[in-house]
Amino acid sequence: MANAAYASGFNTDALFVAAKAATVFAAHEQSLFLGGGMIPVVNAPNGLLQVPELAAVAATTLTSEASTGVDLDSVLSADTKNIIQCDIYAARSVLRDLGNIDPSEVGRVLGNAVSKAFDTAVIAAMNGLTASTSDSDPMTVDALFDAVAQIRGAGETGALMGIVSTAEAANLMKAIGTAAYGGGDFQSEAMRNGFLGQIAGVRLFQSSYITGTNKGFIFAGDAMRIAMQKNVDIETARRPEAVGQDIVASLHAGVGVIDAGRGVKLINVA
Repeated sequence: MANAAYASGFNTDALFVAAKAATVFAAHEQSLFLGGGMIPVVNAPNGLLQVPELAAVAATTLTSEASTGVDLDSVLSADTKNIIQCDIYAARSVLRDLGNIDPSEVGRVLGNAVSKAFDTAVIAAMNGLTASTSDSDPMTVDALFDAVAQIRGAGETGALMGIVSTAEAANLMKAIGTAAYGGGDFQSEAMRNGFLGQIAGVRLFQSSYITGTNKGFIFAGDAMRIAMQKNVDIETARRPEAVGQDIVASLHAGVGVIDAGRGVKLINVA
């Protein structure tokens, strides 16, 4: 059976529209970061983002007796620039003329692949956070409170986000179901549908892409930036040797830590 997109005169326009819509939707639906809700997304049309980091400034107390000769410029330090380079995250598939595959399904697969590659890169970049706190295995709810106290103690006052591995998310939900954390709407939500929600003032999410010794990360939104040169899109081209249509999905973006002190790594202790 011929592919439906080619049923009437090889309708490549219909193929493109269906595949693109599914690709974009799947990528943004599956990604924790492309929407900009966790980490700010900044336009980078040239593929390079420079984020200035203002140096810390300490106020000087001046009195009428001691103000003579005080040079305020002497307490300033030079600003620095954090440079984020955009990479390309791409996936490719072939929609054959005689296949019976919906272009939307191809788009879904491509979108998922691109979002996985990008989210994995974002989580890898989080290793650039400098502070860390240790916890026994399995993770405890107390460890989250300790991490928040560490961030707040360093002067962070903004909203906090958190990501933990799927295994540690399960451990946290089990802990919330114990007598020590019993009762209340939060426990009910966790037990009913597995939604982590907000713990210790942290909007907490889970990701299967967290591996290794890090159990997760807690950070302020301004700890990182995502540079966006070109959001998720597709290209199609005829591929005669495959008797079908090439479909390539791509995302041109980069990610980097711009203030390494505004987050904490949750480290596993054996």
